[in-house]
Amino acid sequence: MKAFIFPGQGCQKEKMGKDLYDNFPKAKSIFEQANDILGERFSDFLFNASEDVLMDTRYTQLAVFIYEVAAALSQDDITPDCVAGHSLGEYAALVVAEVISFEEGVQFIKKRGQVFYDAFTTHPSAMAAIIGLSDDIVQKTIDEIGEADGENLYIANYNGPGQIVITGARNSIKKACKKFKELGAKRALLLPMKGVGHSPNSAHEGELLSIELKKMKFSPARIPVYQDADGLPHTSPEEILNNQIKLMTYPVLWTNIINNMAKNGVKEYYEVGPDDTLQKMVRRMQPDLLVDSILHTPTYNHVIQDFSIIK
Repeated sequence: MKAFIFPGQGCQKEKMGKDLYDNFPKAKSIFEQANDILGERFSDFLFNASEDVLMDTRYTQLAVFIYEVAAALSQDDITPDCVAGHSLGEYAALVVAEVISFEEGVQFIKKRGQVFYDAFTTHPSAMAAIIGLSDDIVQKTIDEIGEADGENLYIANYNGPGQIVITGARNSIKKACKKFKELGAKRALLLPMKGVGHSPNSAHEGELLSIELKKMKFSPARIPVYQDADGLPHTSPEEILNNQIKLMTYPVLWTNIINNMAKNGVKEYYEVGPDDTLQKMVRRMQPDLLVDSILHTPTYNHVIQDFSIIK
């Protein structure tokens, strides 16, 4: 079995998608469809935006979503048997699995990016990656620091054994990183993306976005979608919608997704994104299985830039 896996915010790269647009008519059509939906030349903006501009979540989320859908659907080398997406990436997975339409996806992602931007502007927060400590130690430490600071710190992503992302007030997250280094973490550093989502701190944003999700049409999945909120495969539109709403305030259970995929017979994982963000995570968990990028397929190889490779 083959799986497509879609990364989330943080994988964006300068000029991403330009080579897709220029070389593949189907990809160009998808970018142009997005332009029509948005009522502006977003593709022109994306292909000329600086890396700093692309860090703005209002643009990041649309850029990643449109790129991933175009990359997945503009090749015929690989047909996935199931899909999964990390956070934002789950929406591209839903389009590929034909659960939601691309049109409604674009409209929702634009709204999502704005809601997250407003949330960070109102309540600045941060995210940090912690590698090399157990889940229990991470949880205990952020509970202690959060209580001492009068802040609520949470685990936002379970990315693999000993690979955690935490979220909360910026100063408290910085304090936690210092403590994790003292405890022997291999890595404990602030991430460049804003610290919004996947925790109870985002309850208000979750309420706003759940209203938008409930307006959308969710159809039965053509292929199973492994969802972040529980790590399990789903085809029911009701279950998929409920898990999307749950994920607004719940951590990404990526470890569970990959373990369950392997248990259910997935032997090949293809990342649909501009770099190797998810490939590195999956290889650590499943070193004996095929983990690759869709950009290395015959259609895209040496035509579409793999930003994980320095050229």
